[in-house]
Amino acid sequence: MRQAARSGARVVGAAAAVSLLLGCAGHPGDAADRRPLAGVQAAGPKEVLDVAEQLLERDCMRRHGFRFWVVPPTASGTRRDFPYAVDDVGWARRHGYGADQRATPRQSATADPNQRYLLSLPPDRRTALVATLNGPRPSGLTADLPNGVQVSHSDTGCTAEAERRLYGDLVAWFRATRVTSFLATERVAAVQRDPRYRAARDRWARCMKAAGLPYADPQESRAAADPERGVSRTREIRLAVAEATCAVSTGLSRVATALDRSHDRRLRQRYPDAYGDLDRLTEGALPRARALVARG
Repeated sequence: MRQAARSGARVVGAAAAVSLLLGCAGHPGDAADRRPLAGVQAAGPKEVLDVAEQLLERDCMRRHGFRFWVVPPTASGTRRDFPYAVDDVGWARRHGYGADQRATPRQSATADPNQRYLLSLPPDRRTALVATLNGPRPSGLTADLPNGVQVSHSDTGCTAEAERRLYGDLVAWFRATRVTSFLATERVAAVQRDPRYRAARDRWARCMKAAGLPYADPQESRAAADPERGVSRTREIRLAVAEATCAVSTGLSRVATALDRSHDRRLRQRYPDAYGDLDRLTEGALPRARALVARG
């Protein structure tokens, strides 16, 4: 079975063109693109690589007659991922489950200059922009995932050109990122199946029930705070704080962290080529990325 692969947040089919440009690159002549990039140098490797790729995409898209804006990543200190349970009580008090940091598609289209630009184009130019960025068809790059699915993407287009220039070996980069991304999802699932995690989760559920919140697992409590269901901000924060408090007091956070590390080591031993290529190519790309960001 084959399916199209994603390249970060920027690879989509033509039918999904409206949501294509979240976080893409830019045109240096406009005021919106003059935001300073100096702070990116002090950020983590992920942020530096992201901005460097956007800069390369920007230059490529400009050569093809399109305008793009570089969008620096959100500060890593405010956005957090909690794959098992929110376990930072202070963060939960400030952000709940993070609904305040997730803009709706309508808000994104209004706030993001790339979205506004895309929506301003006539249909034929939108299609041309998608093909220029992603390549005309998802072929040229393939990766066989551990579950037997083969994913593919174009080896042409501005995203492919940017990744080739940044990482050098585009074929190895594509395979490594797709396989390790799949394995990251598998790692979380393996932790959640582990009897030690389930025992800690049951303790967490009893703690939540004692607080008047009868949820079987953190996924349930998170779903109960979905703002699309009309849940108030106060209710969201209350649920998140309770989840975090119980995650710490019952040991769920500690157990999940230990199991996550254990399963990560196991996967790295089982798939050394994918993780090795990812680490090697990322390390090799960082000096180039920092130089690109310094030039802006």
